[in-house]
Amino acid sequence: MRDHSTLRIGLFGVGLAEYWPQFEGLHERLLGYLATVEQRLSAPGRDVVSFGLVDNPERALQTGHDARAKDVDILVIHVTTYALSSLVLPIVRRAKVPVLVLDLQPSAAIDYSAFHARADRTAMTGDWLAYCSACPMPEFANVFSRCGLPFHQVHGVLQNDPACWREIEEWLDAARTVHVLSHTTLGLMGHYYSGMLDIATDLTDVCNIFGVHLEQIEVDELSHASLGVTEAEIASQLSVIRETFEVHEDCPDAELVRAARTSAGLNQLVHKYRLGALAYYYKGSGVEANENTMSSIILGTSLLTAAGVPVAGEYEIKNVLAMKILDTLGAGGSFTEYYAVDYNDDVVLMGHDGPGHPRIAQDKVHVRPLQVYHGKVGKGLSVEMSVRRGPVTLLSVVESKDHGFSLLVAEGESVPGPHLQIGNTNSRYRFKLGARVFMQTWNSHAPAHHCAIGVGHTASILEKIGKLLGIAVVRVC
Repeated sequence: MRDHSTLRIGLFGVGLAEYWPQFEGLHERLLGYLATVEQRLSAPGRDVVSFGLVDNPERALQTGHDARAKDVDILVIHVTTYALSSLVLPIVRRAKVPVLVLDLQPSAAIDYSAFHARADRTAMTGDWLAYCSACPMPEFANVFSRCGLPFHQVHGVLQNDPACWREIEEWLDAARTVHVLSHTTLGLMGHYYSGMLDIATDLTDVCNIFGVHLEQIEVDELSHASLGVTEAEIASQLSVIRETFEVHEDCPDAELVRAARTSAGLNQLVHKYRLGALAYYYKGSGVEANENTMSSIILGTSLLTAAGVPVAGEYEIKNVLAMKILDTLGAGGSFTEYYAVDYNDDVVLMGHDGPGHPRIAQDKVHVRPLQVYHGKVGKGLSVEMSVRRGPVTLLSVVESKDHGFSLLVAEGESVPGPHLQIGNTNSRYRFKLGARVFMQTWNSHAPAHHCAIGVGHTASILEKIGKLLGIAVVRVC
């Protein structure tokens, strides 16, 4: 079985077979350009399957079959010179995957002096055809549009064009993220937090748009798994907890053992169901075992989040999707909401209780004991952290009556300053719009009150993810 964390790229070039006997060396020259593209696309997390240069109907038909047989996730078409739209259409129709068309000249401009110095006009035409990658692009666009086939395009230069290749890299990062989502099992444990109408969602549409598989998990199963863990497993998780977190001296040993036991039980469920993400909430009241489980879950869910299995509290299904997207991009993806504003410093204070994301913390995450989980049952250990200083991106998966799902995005900066030490995630964010206008604009797009925060500026990639998913993306700033 293939590794579904790897993006499989189907690459082929297009040209016109009639040119090869007319222009000596052109075919070999274009094959060299195609090899350069293949080399540039190759990277960790990607598997490039090259189908060569398609230049006649027979090769086009065979390439369409081969693309299906090789189970490619995206088609990258390198336009080497003029080519007929009838050569690309059958491949795209049969492959039924996203399409990225590259118009990459061999250099930024034709060397006009050297070109006109050639005495042979046939050779001059051959040189010119090597620069004709832009020529069939309108034709391709027209045919794709009339056939209802979405496609994406990048124009630029084969070498020494950082902006062009950055754009290509973003498209491939976006495609890999969509691919990972479509192979993610999302665990749903418990039920919605009573009264939070904004986070209720259409599970069928979640599966349809994002491609995830949903696995309903009983809290009782986690309680049972936690009770059955061995002393060795508890000791192992205690070691992980102490290595990962800054455990304060006022944390009772009994609470650490409770947290380690539940963490070990969570690991069993993740392994059993092959979970790639988890949304949970459960009151736990009335059944001692379940109350014990839910009040000792925060350290284990934070460890899972750091390990690439993002966990969202309050049964926030849409937001754990946002967290998974950012995490797949390597940006983290921590559960958050804004709760207050520092108008003196013009920053928005954001954070949340429950799971944090240790990999994007400014410093080592602190573990503190809480005598009450506000708005929730029980008491126990909680994590306290701030998101790493520097550029950040907010992402909300929005669900609306008229438009289904969309992505709401904002870029900002995590800045230093006073932080509340209350055993939760707390950070200070500054936005170019200013705090007031940012909140007005963000709220005007009707998101749920939770969002995901990731490090770095990733809005450009998120816009591409939206296009590949076929949903709108709104960029606030």
